[in-house]
Amino acid sequence: MHIHFIAIGGSAMHNLALALHHKGDTITGSDDEIFEPSKSRLQIAGLLPESFGWFPEKITFDLDAVILGMHAKADNPELLKAQELGLKIYSYPEYLYEHSKNKTRVVIGGSHGKTTITAMILHVLNYHNVSVDYMVGAQLEGFDTMVHLTNENDFIVLEGDEYLSSPIDRRPKFHLYKPNIALLSGIAWDHINVFPKFENYIEQFKIFIDSIVKGGSINYNEEDPEVVKVVEASENTIRKIGYQTPEYSIENGVTYLKTPEGPMPIEIFGKHNLNNLAGAKWICQHLGVDEDDFYEAIATFKGASKRLEKIAESNSAIAYKDFAHSPSKVEATTIAVKAQYPERTLVACLELHTYSSLTPEFLKEYQGALDAADIAVVFYSPHAVEIKKLQPITLQQIADAFKREDLIIFTDPQEFKSYLLNRYFKNSTLLLMSSGNYGGLDFEEVKNII
Repeated sequence: MHIHFIAIGGSAMHNLALALHHKGDTITGSDDEIFEPSKSRLQIAGLLPESFGWFPEKITFDLDAVILGMHAKADNPELLKAQELGLKIYSYPEYLYEHSKNKTRVVIGGSHGKTTITAMILHVLNYHNVSVDYMVGAQLEGFDTMVHLTNENDFIVLEGDEYLSSPIDRRPKFHLYKPNIALLSGIAWDHINVFPKFENYIEQFKIFIDSIVKGGSINYNEEDPEVVKVVEASENTIRKIGYQTPEYSIENGVTYLKTPEGPMPIEIFGKHNLNNLAGAKWICQHLGVDEDDFYEAIATFKGASKRLEKIAESNSAIAYKDFAHSPSKVEATTIAVKAQYPERTLVACLELHTYSSLTPEFLKEYQGALDAADIAVVFYSPHAVEIKKLQPITLQQIADAFKREDLIIFTDPQEFKSYLLNRYFKNSTLLLMSSGNYGGLDFEEVKNII
């Protein structure tokens, strides 16, 4: 097939383009800007557009399909031309469903943990040479791309995101996959620019559960009351299987998972990650991997990229960076790191970077999120607020939201950088939480202070 990508440079879009290229399809694409690592990866595959911009002349009757990315706008010139010609236009999730409609679809949903759970499942399957198609939202160790598609594999494992599908399809992505096997890890209000009320956000998960193929199954975190409510309320004729955090212990900074064969050391840590592990184990068992084989494989799992990723360690200090940005994720990550190194001073730094976190009415959701830290730091850029065309946020609003008198707040990237680089980190743990980069912080410099 000849498939054209409108906004090929996105993280998800360029991975799908690479996957279809590897499968043997002819791929072309356009974008008005492409950053690393997408740019280099597309260039190596020969898929990088010759010049940036939108070129309606690329849209012809020769195309079998057009895939539209979220970065494009509804009035995109190439999209308008494709509509004019009556070409088949897919959103990213629509195309994944089209590819997998004759496969067994496994979809991992939830406000938090879905990337880690999907990564755990793929790690275990890869360890045991079980081949599946997949789409995951982070780069994984041992995997070339975040998307892998074939004609022959029977299963596809999909990370089910609740964000919108495309500029012309306002449905959440995970509503389109129609899973045979599903998992729901947790529900905590997010994406308030799309779901301004918590009730509206909850509704998306109800629709997800009802979209499961009749006779299918859902594994769900029965420690999350919102998850329990929506699963138990569903009248869909599916099997409902709850899971809980397994028993574990921490000794000298190492987490041990309780197994039938005794305590087993694992690379990951934190109650939330052990809960994720329990969900992943169920899904792997659905896919034919028994408990013993799961434990053997999961012992070597080090985590998904940017999820509690260790960036530096010395005899007396350690540093992690994490993608956490929503209140529930920030709280869970901070608690996990403090529990892992209780005798060390935890310096937790959070960047308020997303649309939700920079919205004054949402800030109150962060109350208590950094309480487990010995030293709590918040950074935000007034320039980022301006770019996103949001109401200005004051230092007092942030202080009032977190309700922590000793909270340290920075708005200048250089001042924040200076604070970090001039701090003495002996017997300390540094935790950097953000979906951004603190206004240009060089993490290589951070490694030198640990």
